[in-house]
Amino acid sequence: MAGFGQVPERTLLLVDGANLYATTGVMRARIDFNKLLRVFKTESGCYLSGARYYTAIDELATGEQPLRGLVEHLAYNGWTVVSKEAKSYVQADGRRKVKGNMDIEIACDMLKMAPHVDRLILFTGDGDFARAIRDVQELGRRVSVVSTMTTQPPMISNDLRKAADSFIELAGMLPHISQ
Repeated sequence: MAGFGQVPERTLLLVDGANLYATTGVMRARIDFNKLLRVFKTESGCYLSGARYYTAIDELATGEQPLRGLVEHLAYNGWTVVSKEAKSYVQADGRRKVKGNMDIEIACDMLKMAPHVDRLILFTGDGDFARAIRDVQELGRRVSVVSTMTTQPPMISNDLRKAADSFIELAGMLPHISQ
């Protein structure tokens, strides 16, 4: 937190949408993304440089698409939404499988944006980001990771938690950011 005479810490939020969705599903929670922004804009003592939400969208899905509504809501309410079309293929048993991984986009943005901020806050539990975190730290930036250890099994990998400068327990944030 910035004290008198100190410049607030420039902070960037990066949300791995699929991972956060899975985590909150296990926790039986729903995030209010307007509240989440408000917490970091007004209560954290940081200067929020931006908030980015990453997701793949299944363009071939039929019926109601709640993700499309969320993406539109986020874009309208101050978030930068980074999306791409999910890839689909047919498995040997004839079922359609959808895959939409955003890890490369998140890791590249972490490295690209790091010189412009003091701290990155990454909402994910995916251990694949440990290397990107170490690379950002080599640039002199701090990285906090938000996930949970309250579930069985925990939704954050040990490698990711160890790589981060700090771990923020999502369960402790829920009273302030839930719908």
